[in-house]
Amino acid sequence: MSISRPGFALLAVSLGLTGGLPYRNARAQALKLIPIPREVSAGAVQSLSGGLQVHCAAPCAAEDTFAIDDLKTWLAAQGIPVNATSPVNLLVARYGMPIAQPIYSDSLPQPLPGGAAAADMPDEMKPEGYAIIPDGKGLALTAASDAGIFYALQTVKQLVTGYGANAVLHTARIRDWPAMKYRGLDDDLSRGPVTTLEFEKKMVRTLAAYKINLYSPYFEHTAEYASNPLVAPPGGGISPADAAALVAYARPYHVTIVPEQEAFGHLHNTLTWEQYAPLAETPHGAVLAPGQAGSIELITQEFTELAAEYPGPFLHIGADETVDLGLGQTKVDVDARGLAPVYLDFLQQIVTALQPLHRKLLFWGDIAQDSPDLLKALPQSFKDSTIAVAWGYSPEPKGFAKSLTPFINAGFETWVSPSVHNFRVVYPDYDLGLNNIQQFTRDGQRLGATGQLNTIWNDDGEGLFNQDWYGILFGAAAAWQPGESSIEAFEHSYGQVFHGDMSGALDQAQIELMAAHTLLRQQAKEGSATNNLFWLDPWSKDGQRIAAQLRPYTHELRMHAEAALTLIAQARAAAGPNPAGTEITNSDVGSSSTMYDAAKYGAATSALREPDAVDALELGARRMDFIGLKFQLADEMAQGYAQTLTDSTSPDRKTRANVNREISDIYSVNGRIEDIRNGYTLIRDLYESAWLRSNRPYWLRNVLEQYDYATQIWLARADKLHSAQRQWTENKTLPAAEELGIPPALPVLPTPLTPPAPLVTAP
Repeated sequence: MSISRPGFALLAVSLGLTGGLPYRNARAQALKLIPIPREVSAGAVQSLSGGLQVHCAAPCAAEDTFAIDDLKTWLAAQGIPVNATSPVNLLVARYGMPIAQPIYSDSLPQPLPGGAAAADMPDEMKPEGYAIIPDGKGLALTAASDAGIFYALQTVKQLVTGYGANAVLHTARIRDWPAMKYRGLDDDLSRGPVTTLEFEKKMVRTLAAYKINLYSPYFEHTAEYASNPLVAPPGGGISPADAAALVAYARPYHVTIVPEQEAFGHLHNTLTWEQYAPLAETPHGAVLAPGQAGSIELITQEFTELAAEYPGPFLHIGADETVDLGLGQTKVDVDARGLAPVYLDFLQQIVTALQPLHRKLLFWGDIAQDSPDLLKALPQSFKDSTIAVAWGYSPEPKGFAKSLTPFINAGFETWVSPSVHNFRVVYPDYDLGLNNIQQFTRDGQRLGATGQLNTIWNDDGEGLFNQDWYGILFGAAAAWQPGESSIEAFEHSYGQVFHGDMSGALDQAQIELMAAHTLLRQQAKEGSATNNLFWLDPWSKDGQRIAAQLRPYTHELRMHAEAALTLIAQARAAAGPNPAGTEITNSDVGSSSTMYDAAKYGAATSALREPDAVDALELGARRMDFIGLKFQLADEMAQGYAQTLTDSTSPDRKTRANVNREISDIYSVNGRIEDIRNGYTLIRDLYESAWLRSNRPYWLRNVLEQYDYATQIWLARADKLHSAQRQWTENKTLPAAEELGIPPALPVLPTPLTPPAPLVTAP
């Protein structure tokens, strides 16, 4: 197979690229890659209507064969045959083979600075980097490692757009390697949803497809321990067998599983057990008491088991938000010495106790960062055994140096930990999340952090992993790409790369939901579109206060949410039907756990990839829209009943005759109470379906009970209105509004005839 570059020089001239091919040019941006390669220049586009030949230069390592088979399976899922007769070729050659050197040489900018001869692959590229070139008949690629070959082939996937006979290959010249050595995701499995093993495997495949190399399941009480069998809840614990299966599955995808077991704070679900009561700083609290010998014993037992199940180089001991420390058993010690010395002493005890496990121990940095002098004074052996993970989950216009420099200056290896900002909201607030990820990762790279650990938190137990991919992929991009990653470039690439949406509609749908969050936060001064707003009773005392803040913005909120819903439908229509009728994914195989109820969702019939995430986006938009609708309807009902009371006392008989109809408009068929009931019950069903696509049944009941409770509130009010209607029929009197729980009426704001312009727009 040829590895020359016919046609590329002509392309360079036609694009005005003579005198050296500039990387990240306009056509390269049009490639829409996540992460964006460090050096990329676009080439010709070739049809894949005849399929693709894939060759591995002999001898082909077993790891390379695995990566090639992963690509072949993905191509088959896109309706692209892999055969030996296709005119389009892909050559895979491990660096060090004679055939690989010209591939690498041709990947370099031309001419080299100063007219230098072709160089060998630099050391910084060898662990995970790769090179790709157009060769006139397709692509050729090389890398010096298993991971490099794997990541090169993941990039090839993104260079393919379209489906079946309409698919094309975008050739390109690429040199690429990561800015950060460790690129991870910390996944909260302790505050509600606990994913199934099957979904975790899909998660690993998908994380790997975007060059994430660490997955850290977060445990407070959901890891099963033989030494402490009371801790994990039935149906909600990760067993040793599940752990072993996930570790083995992740290995060929170059994903290391790093278990995080909280070892200091966040242990309420353990400390509620009576046998552990002596270890609690405060009764039934959340923090271990450092002065109790049994605390170290418990930690050692659990981490010894974890080390046996997860053989990677890292364990994460948590140790954040130790809010009870000094309020109970250690009060005398903290009062005498101060909080920081007591905290750091116990942290050292934990690290010393776990030394026999021979692992590098991660710990959260929020407590220790405020004691830079004490950090500098810690023994070098402690620093060598640990990694400080600095975290902060909101954008910081002034930067994140204050979270990082205390550890870096003290000689700790340090990672950054932003968040997708999914916690306590109906859909992640990506305006906050993307800016947080961008800024924190940029500052970490500048100051010498070696890793990024992006985070998902399910604080109120309602989080759906399939709503988090947008932030996860941007985290992957920010950690791989050097410097400050472009949010704008990501926003214009995500829909095509992740979902195969060539229309741009899904990108705009994400932007509409960001605009909705921003509206509530900046205009209504009510934070984001939170779950609390979704559940809040507008007629409660708190609900009436919040309603006054939201009332001017409910129309605009709903217009953004409904624009997102419309865009989602347009993206599905533009993609056309799914010819196979099964899920199309970005990973090597489809997920059989994602079986669709056509009565609830339609994405399974669309050719869009990752339909679960599309459905989760739709669910978020529906919940967002319902927040606005609920407050609008509540106002209309209060206004309607006030009018009913006025009409009931009118001397005009025709006016009094309106009373029955007016009451029915509130509670009966097509009444506003029925609208609220219908909203909650429909979204309940959609939510349950979405939950079970990724999670075990454990905890789901807690969320569904909220739907049922909210529904019952309005059904009870419907009964009261029905009784009021009977009272009117029988004696032509009506109860006062307060007897029915209806607040005083306020004028209903007129609905604008034209929709507002989006707060953020895509081209």
